[in-house]
Amino acid sequence: MSIAKQNRLDPADQAVISQGLSAAAREMGAKLIRSAYSPIVREASDCAAALLDRHGNVVAQAELIPMQLGSIGATFKPCAELFPPETLEEGDFYINNDPFHGGQHLPDIFLFSPIFFEGSLVGFSATVAHHLDLGGGAPGLNPHATDVHQEGLIIPPSKYNHKRDWSGGPLERLIRANIRVPDQTIGDFNAQFAANFIGMERVRALCGKFGVEIFEAAMAELLDYSERRMRHAIAEAPDGVYKGEDALDDDGIGDKPLPVRATVTIDGDTITVDFSGTCDQVTMNLNCPFASTIATALSVVKSVLTSPDIPFNEGSLRPVTITAPYGSILNPKPPAPVRARLTASYRAYNAVMKALAQAAPENVIATGFDTTESVCLSHLGPNGYRISLEIFGGGYGGGLDQDGCDAVDSPMSNCGNVPIEAMDLEYDFFRVAAYSLRPDSGGQGRSRGGMGLCRHYEILKDGVTFATYSDRFRLAPDGLFGGTAGRCAETHLKRGDEIMELPSKGSFALQQGDILMIETGGGGGYGDPSKRKLEKVAQDLAQAFISPETARTVYGLGEAAE
Repeated sequence: MSIAKQNRLDPADQAVISQGLSAAAREMGAKLIRSAYSPIVREASDCAAALLDRHGNVVAQAELIPMQLGSIGATFKPCAELFPPETLEEGDFYINNDPFHGGQHLPDIFLFSPIFFEGSLVGFSATVAHHLDLGGGAPGLNPHATDVHQEGLIIPPSKYNHKRDWSGGPLERLIRANIRVPDQTIGDFNAQFAANFIGMERVRALCGKFGVEIFEAAMAELLDYSERRMRHAIAEAPDGVYKGEDALDDDGIGDKPLPVRATVTIDGDTITVDFSGTCDQVTMNLNCPFASTIATALSVVKSVLTSPDIPFNEGSLRPVTITAPYGSILNPKPPAPVRARLTASYRAYNAVMKALAQAAPENVIATGFDTTESVCLSHLGPNGYRISLEIFGGGYGGGLDQDGCDAVDSPMSNCGNVPIEAMDLEYDFFRVAAYSLRPDSGGQGRSRGGMGLCRHYEILKDGVTFATYSDRFRLAPDGLFGGTAGRCAETHLKRGDEIMELPSKGSFALQQGDILMIETGGGGGYGDPSKRKLEKVAQDLAQAFISPETARTVYGLGEAAE
């Protein structure tokens, strides 16, 4: 940024423009959710929105899905390299979901719309949504895919024009022809475009009020501000080399754990996260594209070492270097399947958190369930496919002075649970038969780990398919500083008088009358359980969060536990 621009940028203007950008990004997110057709976006909010400068740097974003936005610059860059921004015209847009060219997994489709003011390109509005179905080998998700081509339609970094190629144009027709639920999917695309258009109008209003030069200077200063705050926060942590490790249960085929290792180096006001020593990529869909690995590591660093009021934009990434061996599960080679990339991502999250626990023990939390448990129920009826996709989490790990959150989606995903009422309105081939917290699933400690959840489905028709990927069915979430481990997840199928245990990854044919029982895991406890205040133990017992036996044997609550 030039000195002239710096001199012209009044602090009041900077504050108004910065807050205007943040408000516009949040409005985009709200527009996207309210306009969406599928429950995964409309109810669970599996989407994100952001505003970028004309160079593709994220300046402001809605507080929705960290995984989708932490590396959005990496998703934008391949589009801009093929189709330079200066060549764009009104109505053009970039689109990308290619995991090996800046994307994440195929259902997350990124749309970037250029914003012009008086003929000049001033920035981009961007949205991403998890689309319910993109074709591939199975409805909703294909847990048996052995390459990315079996997971759905790949849209490489591309440029299209909304008027020419959408709204009945060739791109819309191509996508519609390759998916099982076209009305929902195309409806969600239109919601993304609507949100992008809102972002355009808000940016143009700011340019009209302050002028392009001041507007662009304010965006540059906002990035610099985040960088300064990040560097200052990192510099306050002790220099050193810190190591952490966690592991996935298995690869969905065998039972051998898959280790994820992180080496975190703090050097002055910079930090490096290196995932050398992590296992190689696998045959099944657990591989995590490098863009997702970047988002994961950056999110842990920011949440542990910095203040929540630092804007999470491209400036936040400048002091952070993230590397992972090419060909590893955190940076796979094509055509590796990547649909369940959050599974490996969360073990990277856990490994970095454990490393930073040595540098900033009061700022971290114990290991949580930290797993995306994806539950997909699909049915082919006389009017076509119906697909339900839900994203579940479990318990967070306990922290220094707070218990872990109960029954919420895991940190990198941040989705909401779809309300039962919405499910009843949308689907006629199953119903939710039970929905509750899972007592005694959180680890014990001075701070208790969060509880998992139970969600049971009664299957109402024959020919229903259940597809899933999850983890923490074998390796429990670790406690920290003396806390105990959280409870593992379980899935069971009740068919008549028989109860069958199902694995964490795979697909299964269901019958009318089956009861599918999903039980997610809890988070690890933090600190010595003997240090927990007895009034908190009594409160947990009164609310049935823990059993009388746990209250007595772990915390020594005595008569109150009888």
